[in-house]
Amino acid sequence: MNKRLLHSVRTAFISGLLTLAPLAVTWYVFSLLVEGVGGGFRRYFFFFVPESLLDHAILQIVWNVLATVIVLAMITGLGYLSRYFLGQFFGSLAERFIQSIPGVSTVYNTVKQIVDTFSTQNRSLFSKVVLVQFPRAGSYTIGFLTGKTTGEAQDRVADDLWSVYVPTTPNPTSGFLLMLARREIIELDMSVGDGMKLVISGGTVAPPAGSRDGAEPGAAPAPPPPAPVERRP
Repeated sequence: MNKRLLHSVRTAFISGLLTLAPLAVTWYVFSLLVEGVGGGFRRYFFFFVPESLLDHAILQIVWNVLATVIVLAMITGLGYLSRYFLGQFFGSLAERFIQSIPGVSTVYNTVKQIVDTFSTQNRSLFSKVVLVQFPRAGSYTIGFLTGKTTGEAQDRVADDLWSVYVPTTPNPTSGFLLMLARREIIELDMSVGDGMKLVISGGTVAPPAGSRDGAEPGAAPAPPPPAPVERRP
């Protein structure tokens, strides 16, 4: 009985300790911030306040908090200023400097291409995440459906072709353009953003499986509406 009671008390104590730990850490970090930032700047911001009030034991925390808020507001204002007025100039200057460093420029250009390619604006180029057999039958890979194939490539074959972009891993800025018949393309439920994460992570970040709204699991995907194609005689 005593052992059971002791075990219950110990378990409750550990649970309470784990509950209070995040609050204690947050309070400690907040105290360091207020004391370090506010304590160092309060005399500059409140120089007009008498020393007796400024160094008062009870009011000191108030001055420190106010000084900290002022410093954070000034940093935020500087961020807005640099973003809208100085950001373009200094950003261009910094980019030219980085481009002049051998080795670093290669890494910077690669990351910049990835960000530009998969930005919000360019992601609209990919309408659907699909699964296709590539580079051989029985081997599947993730691709992005870009639209209906048009022009001479479509005129040369009898099937309706759809263009699929298959990116490489982990750098999706390079890849392969496949023109496949609609029956060879399997639509997936994941979003374009989740598909990008899957490719860039090399398959380590996979979204959970799900079914499309209004469709039964395992049902054949409905083909996208075809675009009008002009066929030459």
